[in-house]
Amino acid sequence: MICLIPSYEPDERLIRLVHDLKDNTNLSIVLVDDGSGGDYAHLFEEARAAGCVVLAHEANRGKGQALKTGFRYVQTLGVREGVVCADSDGQHLPGDIKRIAEQVRENPGHIVLGGRRFTGKVPARSRFGNAVTRGVFAFTTGIRLHDTQTGLRGFSFSMLEFLCRIPGDRFEYEMNMLLAAHEEGVPMVEIPIDTVYLNDNQSSHFRPLADSAKIYAPILKFSGSSLLSAAIDFALLFILQWLTGRLLLAVAGARICSSAFNYSMNRKFVFQRKDRSAAVLRSAPKYFALVLLILLLNYELLSVLHERIGLPLLLAKLLTEGVLFVFSYWSQRKFVY
Repeated sequence: MICLIPSYEPDERLIRLVHDLKDNTNLSIVLVDDGSGGDYAHLFEEARAAGCVVLAHEANRGKGQALKTGFRYVQTLGVREGVVCADSDGQHLPGDIKRIAEQVRENPGHIVLGGRRFTGKVPARSRFGNAVTRGVFAFTTGIRLHDTQTGLRGFSFSMLEFLCRIPGDRFEYEMNMLLAAHEEGVPMVEIPIDTVYLNDNQSSHFRPLADSAKIYAPILKFSGSSLLSAAIDFALLFILQWLTGRLLLAVAGARICSSAFNYSMNRKFVFQRKDRSAAVLRSAPKYFALVLLILLLNYELLSVLHERIGLPLLLAKLLTEGVLFVFSYWSQRKFVY
């Protein structure tokens, strides 16, 4: 079994982790120096002297690319070794790394996650960030995990090619991995591990704005697509209502036009499905069946709010769309694409 550690501008905690793993496990260690530069070369030389394999990027390429570099290296070794990925900043204890390795052997073909429970003294930023990401992941997939941002993960050798195909260069790669596993039906096992934060996690190279935007990209893109479709739907609803005076006809006409636009946007840019005719034939009937269901729900809610309760059409429309937004995203992620 191999322990793969991506590292960018590490400190002495990396060396302590290397020695602890050497003393307490029988794991082989592969480090990926992700463009740390000359100021950190002595640490990687010390790790190499301790028996580690050290791979290097000439410039910083991000954690996702560092992990893929390690996966590709393991594939060239000629032995079918499983891989446990750990961070270099001291957050993962040797005992937990060893437990994940054991679970990889016991659960072939699974992604094994070391899930922190965030008990004790945890920085507020980390606690909040993980809570938000947990909620987003559960919302988009229906799968509840304690820790979607954990860097302690284990994989069977047979999964490495799949992992190398997943898009993402930086921290978003780890979220993309979970989403891709869900989409491909790859099972996941979560094992409780200790929560360790040192010096408020100051050594983290996570960029709160840029990396968070990439992590939440699927839901952000869906929201953007939905807003554009909603603008089309709104405009056509009022135009058709003004021309015909018939609410059902206005709702149906607006929804048909906006849903055709929404299907194209979601397929190409949100859920990123390649434009193959067979895939279109599979997803299109399910999508437009969902459109029909949402159309009926849209009309009923709009009718109740506007015609029975007497709310203005604009307010009734806003409330209706808000209610149906969550249902639409969940349905498309789970059943359509």
